[in-house]
Amino acid sequence: MDPALTHPLPWPELPWESWKNTAATLHMWTQIVGKTRLELTPLQNHWWNVPLYLSARGLSTSAMPYRGEMLEIEFDFVSHDLRFRMSTGAILSVPLRPQSVASFYAEYQRCLAALDVDVTIHPVPVEIAAPIPFAEDEVHHDYDPEYAHRFWRVLSSADVLFTLFSSRFIGKKSPVHFFWGSFDLAVSRFCGRPAPPRENADPITREAYSHEVISAGFWPGNGGFGAPAFYCYTVPAPAGLDQQRVQPDPAYYDSKLGEFLLRYDDVRTSAAPEHAVMQFLQSTYEADATLANWDRTSLERPAATP
Repeated sequence: MDPALTHPLPWPELPWESWKNTAATLHMWTQIVGKTRLELTPLQNHWWNVPLYLSARGLSTSAMPYRGEMLEIEFDFVSHDLRFRMSTGAILSVPLRPQSVASFYAEYQRCLAALDVDVTIHPVPVEIAAPIPFAEDEVHHDYDPEYAHRFWRVLSSADVLFTLFSSRFIGKKSPVHFFWGSFDLAVSRFCGRPAPPRENADPITREAYSHEVISAGFWPGNGGFGAPAFYCYTVPAPAGLDQQRVQPDPAYYDSKLGEFLLRYDDVRTSAAPEHAVMQFLQSTYEADATLANWDRTSLERPAATP
């Protein structure tokens, strides 16, 4: 057994209706911090320079270069603080608490100024319907620390399994990372072939899907789905995916979304949640990669390798 799985992982209840307002507010807060990372780092393929990463206490930008020094910003979902750390030794911390996005944004700017960090971000959220500029958003103002902590615990468990899943692939693959635009944790595999150009795609989409990709991830229920779920999709999607059977049994192909889905509650209440997630990741990848004619022999690590 992999050392990461010698002990059960936490799978707390995460009913979307109970914390969707907190999630919506947190989505906007992570966009503010994430846009800072976007501005301070050079473009990497498929926008891999913009996500946040799981830390031992929450979500972090990781270290970002700034005028010869390094800056890290972390959402701490254990003590419920937003923490700023500089390589100079300077540290600032402000509590995560119920407050509007506009108030958070103003406080965030004051913290950067106190650290003598000058960075200008695009002040409007992305990848949501009817975006409200951060400085004007008094609509989103909820923060329930219990559910923020539960969300991070689910992400941390998913991160362990996604990392283990990635170890079985030796082709080009992404880190396990949290995309603040779509508010999900994801990991992607590539076969090496360029993807056909997407008609009328914007520059962000063109870069994100420039090459054939199979992506798997977890999102908490935003975007209209209304329930937390694991997912897997392929770009470009090969014909016949909707006819494929994947594991475990509750998993299914959603023709409307064009993705395989496994609801989080089916994982959480199963006899072996970790096994269920790994089954889903492996079986959906195999279905996608086989139909898309990926050279699996050269891309995958032999099963017998430790």
